Amino acid sequence: EGLTYKLHNLDIHYRIHIGEKTYQCSYCNKSFTQVINLKNHTRIHTGKKPCQCSLCDKSFTENHTLKRHISIHTGEKPYKCSHCDKSFTQKSFLKSHTRIHTGEKPYQCSHCDKSFTENNNLEIHTRFHMGEKPYQCSHCSNN
Repeated sequence: EGLTYKLHNLDIHYRIHIGEKTYQCSYCNKSFTQVINLKNHTRIHTGKKPCQCSLCDKSFTENHTLKRHISIHTGEKPYKCSHCDKSFTQKSFLKSHTRIHTGEKPYQCSHCDKSFTENNNLEIHTRFHMGEKPYQCSHCSNN
């Protein structure tokens, strides 16, 4: 059973499936399916951060980022793990944590049979295969 939409929203949703990205950034030529996404993206280039935290001096390009930031001040952790008593400020943190309980490791190395719970751990691991040694000893010149 498929999702249903209002006509305008169906048009936007359809563009995602066909890959139509009508709105192009004049700074970097990145394209978007919705004008609001272009507007938010453009703030990266202009430096505009209209979403101001009322509890400190920080400001943000998008309102959802401000809301996430405010949880630092309030201590609110609405995303609760169903396997243990841990709670998180962000849904993505909960999703990552849940993998500890489920054993899911969706990030597979293309060079060997190792897999990881988080993409950043895969990226660090991949550096090993590439011969990259990004860490230097503070006591000598060896990497």
